[in-house]
Amino acid sequence: MTAAEILPHLNATLNAISTILLTIGFLMIRSGKREAHKKVMISAIVVSAIFLVFYLIYHFSAPIFVFPGTGWTVPAYYALLISHVILATIVTPMVAITAWRALHGSFDRHKAIARWTFPIWLYVTVTGVMIYAILYHVYPASP
Repeated sequence: MTAAEILPHLNATLNAISTILLTIGFLMIRSGKREAHKKVMISAIVVSAIFLVFYLIYHFSAPIFVFPGTGWTVPAYYALLISHVILATIVTPMVAITAWRALHGSFDRHKAIARWTFPIWLYVTVTGVMIYAILYHVYPASP
């Protein structure tokens, strides 16, 4: 198997792990478990960073992909993909700023941006898995 054949599956797995970690981190801070929240969120950042590296490797080495769906699925897929890509681009620096503020003890400022970062980041990880499922399981490429 080539990297182009393996990386989509690995990336979807990393996105799914990020989704789980984000959810756990949210639940930890809601229940007042700051240290657990910190550890889980650092793990989410690390997993997402690993994802980003593999994602870039894949997209710089894989052939250009055209969505094979027809009818209403085409605009639905591209609406999902475009929202995913735009929000992924926006949330990346937001994650860095949010983490920076927390790690430097500026918790009021951290909380203010985290209210925006968390739902966008969660949307990006969930839609990443959805896009993978659509491309590799619902509309897989013909052999």
